[in-house]
Amino acid sequence: MVYLGLSRRALLDLSKIETYSMEHWGELVAAQYMQSIEDALNLLRENPKLLKTKQSYSRSLCFYRVRQHFLVCAVFEEGIFVLTVKHGAMDLPNRIAEIEPQLFLEADALHRAFRDKDKVK
Repeated sequence: MVYLGLSRRALLDLSKIETYSMEHWGELVAAQYMQSIEDALNLLRENPKLLKTKQSYSRSLCFYRVRQHFLVCAVFEEGIFVLTVKHGAMDLPNRIAEIEPQLFLEADALHRAFRDKDKVK
């Protein structure tokens, strides 16, 4: 099982998804939706090869669809970092292109922090 980390942006995205789901479809549906995302994260920990590259979206980032959302990830030898979670109805290629430079900075910072954490032990 590989390490899987979530950026602050991804955690904020998940919080917004949960809030939106609760407001529009109720607590039960929101809980089921969030569980499907958690299940997907666990599945990726067990099998990172399920991540797909989409050249039309990005040459470097990897994606995994969970119902109506995409997990946008960076993969390093030590593990997977979920950088953001975007709705599939968005213009994903353009949205990713807008934030991709910042996502790479976040991925690099997460990767350095992960490596440095292991050095301290």
